[in-house]
Amino acid sequence: MSIEIESILAASPATTRGQPTHLSCDPKGERIAYASGKSIFLRNIDNPALSKQYTGHTTTTTVARFSPSGYWVASGDVSGKVRVWDAVEAVNTKGEYAIISGRINDVAWDGDSQRVIAVGDGRERYGHCITADSGNSVGEITGHSKVVNAVAIRQQRPLRAATVSDDSTMCFLHGAPFKFASKAAGLHKGFVLGAAFSPDGSTLVTVGADRRIQLYDGKTGEPTKQIGEGGHSGSIFAVSWAKDSKRFVTASADQTVQLWEVESGERLQSWRIGHESAVSVSDQQVGVVWPHGRTDGLIISLSLDGNLNYLKPGSSTPVTVVQGHNKSITALGAGSDGAGNTLLTGSFDGRVCSWDVATGIGSVVDGQAHSNQIVQFAPASGRTYSVAWDDTLRTIDESASTFAGSSAKLSAQPKGVAASDGYVVVAINSGIAVYSDDNLVSQLDAELTPTTIAAYGSFVAVGAERESFAKVYELDGSGKLSARPTATLTNSTAQISALSFSPDGKYLAAGNSSGKIVVYDTGSWNVATDRWSAHTARVLSIAWNKAGTHATSGGLDTNVFVWSLAKPGSRVKAPNAHKDGVYGVAWVSGDQNIASTGGDAAVKVWTVKGLQ
Repeated sequence: MSIEIESILAASPATTRGQPTHLSCDPKGERIAYASGKSIFLRNIDNPALSKQYTGHTTTTTVARFSPSGYWVASGDVSGKVRVWDAVEAVNTKGEYAIISGRINDVAWDGDSQRVIAVGDGRERYGHCITADSGNSVGEITGHSKVVNAVAIRQQRPLRAATVSDDSTMCFLHGAPFKFASKAAGLHKGFVLGAAFSPDGSTLVTVGADRRIQLYDGKTGEPTKQIGEGGHSGSIFAVSWAKDSKRFVTASADQTVQLWEVESGERLQSWRIGHESAVSVSDQQVGVVWPHGRTDGLIISLSLDGNLNYLKPGSSTPVTVVQGHNKSITALGAGSDGAGNTLLTGSFDGRVCSWDVATGIGSVVDGQAHSNQIVQFAPASGRTYSVAWDDTLRTIDESASTFAGSSAKLSAQPKGVAASDGYVVVAINSGIAVYSDDNLVSQLDAELTPTTIAAYGSFVAVGAERESFAKVYELDGSGKLSARPTATLTNSTAQISALSFSPDGKYLAAGNSSGKIVVYDTGSWNVATDRWSAHTARVLSIAWNKAGTHATSGGLDTNVFVWSLAKPGSRVKAPNAHKDGVYGVAWVSGDQNIASTGGDAAVKVWTVKGLQ
C-alpha cells in the first residue's frame, strides 16, 4: 500500500478585527500568498483548489510576500522571526532570521529581490532591514514610537522605503543601507494601517483608521495631496496599486472596496460586500491586492470572515467568492450517499462548509448555523446531523447545502453524534440522548461521562471519561436504549477517544488516547485485531472503507494511517499531515482517496494505492 498527497484545499486567510491582513501576489498574477494558522498558503488564483502549504514556522504566522522575481517568499510570525523560502515547492528554506522581539506585521522586498524589511511590534525596535540570503543587517528602521503596521519599498533606484505606525506618522527612509530621512506627522489623525509605492515609483499612498487617503512624492517623501475625502465611512485597512500606476484600490471596514484615480482624485467604482442595507461585521474588508501580470483587471479583497472576493472593474458584484475555514477544523463528515463526492467540515468557530471533492470548491452552508465549535457530523439518507458546543443538534439538507430551519436544544454539552435506524443518538455530558425529527425520544443517564459515540443498526457504542472500556447498548424500535450494556469491551489500555462501525456493521474499531486501535467482531465481540498501534498520541478519528476491509485514522500526533484488516501489520503512514493534529478522516471518491482535516484549517485529499 502507498499514500501520497493529491491536493490541498487551503485554509482561508487568518483575520483579526481592527487589523489589516496583508495579501501578496506573484509577478505573473497566478498565485496569492497569505498566512493562516502556523502555515503559509500559496494558492492558485484561477483554480483555488491548487495550493502549496509551507509549514516551516513553529508559531502563528502573520504575513507572507512574494519577491519581485517570483522565486522566493518572505514570511513572518508572532515570535518576530522572518523565514525566506522557495515559492515553487514551498519546502526549501533559505534562512530564518530573528528580527524583533514581538509580532511581525509586514514584510517588503526591494526591486532586486535581495533585501527584506520586516516591521512589527518589538521592545527594542519596531523593524529591521536584512539581506534575504544571509540575514546581514542593511539598515535600521527608526523614527516610530509605537507598533509599525506596514512597510513599502520603492522598486526603482534610488531606493526608498516608507513605514507607517500606530503613532499616526509615516517615516521615509533612504537606502541602501536604509536609514531615517524624514517623517510625515500631523496628516493622519489615527492609526496608519497601509502604505504602498506605485509600480513606477512616482507616488506613495498611505491609508488609515481616520479614513484618510494621503499621497506623497515617491522620491522625496513630501506630502502632495489628499484624495477621497468622505469616500469611506470606516477605517481603511489596505491599499493596492494597478500596474499602470494611475489607479489604486482601498479596502475598508465599511464593507466596501473602492477604486480611485490618482490624477483626478475621483472614485471610479465602489463594490459593497454583503447585503446592501444590513451592517455585517463579518463583511468588513480587511485586505486587498491587485495582481499584476494579468490582463483581466482582477482585484482580490478579503472579508473579515476569511472570504476572498474576486472583483472586476465594470462588474458591481464579486465574480467569485472563495470560501473556507480560517480556524481549526474540528469535525469532518462524508455525504450520506456513500459515494464520497461531498464532504462537510466544521470548525472551531462554528462555521460549516460543504466541499465538492472533484472540483475542490468549498462553500459555507447557509441558514441558521452553529455559534460554537462543531463536535461531529452524522450522515443519514440525504441529511447530515451536526452537534456543537452551542448545545444544539442541527440538520443539514445535503442537496440544498443549507441548515434546515429547526434545531433541538441539548440538555448538556455534546461529545458526539451518530445516526441509526431513523434515530439520532447524541452523547452528552450527562449520558445518551435519542432524537427523532428534533424531538427527544428517550434519554439514558449514564454513571460515566461519555467521550465518543458510534451506532449501527440496534448497536450504540460509547466510550467514557477516565475509563479504558467501551460499552455497547441496544436501541429498540421505539428509540429506547437498554438500561444495561449488552457488551463491555475491555481490551483497550487507555481512555476510548474514537469509535467507528464498519459500513456492514461487522466490525467496531475503538481508538484510545494512547494511540492504539482495537477492532472487535460485532457478532461475538471478540477481538478481530489489536495490532493497529502506530499512533503516538490520542486517536481522534477513524473511518472505514465501504468494503469494510480497510480503515484510516487520524491522531493528535499529526499523522494519518491506513490499516488493513487482513494484514494488520501492513500499514501506510502520511506523516505530519496537519499541524496541531488530524481531527477528521473520511474515504472519498469511491474509496480511491482519503480526505483529512486538522488544526491547520486545511482539507487534504490523499491517493491510496495497492490496498491489500
